[in-house]
Amino acid sequence: MKLLPPLAIAGALLVAACGNTTADRALSGGAIGAGAGLAVGAVTGATLLQGAVVGGALGAAAGALTSNDQVNLGKPVWR
Repeated sequence: MKLLPPLAIAGALLVAACGNTTADRALSGGAIGAGAGLAVGAVTGATLLQGAVVGGALGAAAGALTSNDQVNLGKPVWR
């Protein structure tokens, strides 16, 4: 059971960067990370807000630090 949160975070970070530009990847990474962090926070006993903030920050960072060559899942839905 203690292995679940790190696996969930790792999985979220792997798919965190969707989009063609750095801003697109940071936005989508933050959204996916916040959702994953919310779930992890609910499972681990942290508050939902703490989980969402930490997950969103990690996802946004992962999205911003990836390049278009590393992860490109196509045009984001907001474009």
